[in-house]
Amino acid sequence: MSTEVLVKVFRGELVESLHRGHIAVVNANGELLYSVGNQEEVIYARSSMKPLQAIPIVETGAAEYFNFDNADLSLTCASHNGEDQHTVRVQSILGRADLAISDLQCGTHNPRWEETYETLIKTGGQVTPVYNNCSGKHSGMLATAKHMNESTNDYYKLDHPVQKRILEAISDLTEVPKNEIKIGIDGCGVPVHGIPLTNLALGFAKMADPRLLPIKRQEAINKITTAMVTAPEMVGGTDRFCTDFMRILGGRMFGKAGAEGVYCIGDKETGIGIAIKIEDGNGRATSTVAVDVLSQLGFLSEIQKEQLSSYHYPKMKNARKEVIGELRPDFTLEHA
Repeated sequence: MSTEVLVKVFRGELVESLHRGHIAVVNANGELLYSVGNQEEVIYARSSMKPLQAIPIVETGAAEYFNFDNADLSLTCASHNGEDQHTVRVQSILGRADLAISDLQCGTHNPRWEETYETLIKTGGQVTPVYNNCSGKHSGMLATAKHMNESTNDYYKLDHPVQKRILEAISDLTEVPKNEIKIGIDGCGVPVHGIPLTNLALGFAKMADPRLLPIKRQEAINKITTAMVTAPEMVGGTDRFCTDFMRILGGRMFGKAGAEGVYCIGDKETGIGIAIKIEDGNGRATSTVAVDVLSQLGFLSEIQKEQLSSYHYPKMKNARKEVIGELRPDFTLEHA
């Protein structure tokens, strides 16, 4: 199947570039409801998989043992800005598990939030792994290893029990056999999982409506999705689509971005899962597509559409902060 145009990028009246991609909309029974492009495209879910990766943190009892509240659990699903609200909480999780920042194996990068980075420069502070946007996920993995009396220096490796439990959970929810899941290495050093787009959407559908799953898994999933929508500021941060989207939807939906143009949504009201992949990997198009999918499905009120308009039709600005163009969705969901 060919890749479809999902977004047109306008500069003035001219279409300057196009973002092509794929969309799958699935229910918790595994039925494909709508699609665009090739819904069977095998993709790395990247950070969109974090809500599923968090399941063992709850199921092992680590979250309860180390007194995770909703914000803590939400942070384990995050690709955060590196604001104080994120880094202080990561250090709190590590402290409760008698761990240190040096135990984080996610590597370092500059905090995404510019004010944080500017403060570090002015004060002579050091950029440590706590500022990595995946430090919340890694702190959750470390806490799980500590609770299970497992080694903490190699928790990020594929053959470690932490990663084996994650692979089991992903395989179960997406209905892809473990030996068929493609394994790569993510930007933060842990395994990243490649599965068909439809199965990724299925995983989010089951997270949205876990009633057909065993009770223990239902309880774990409900805790994770409740945490995300209760503390959405942990998942992204200030001026981030994940955070603003979940806040505006008022607890109905949870969403998670992934690198290289991936976005996934679970709708608790309908039990529908949505998976989006922008083929050129440019994440700037994901919010445009996500909001338009929800609009086409009739899931957004007029007020919510207005509140999300800056993500639906993102403006492009020049160096003088003048609006010189915008992104516009240009696709129609096809009934399966």
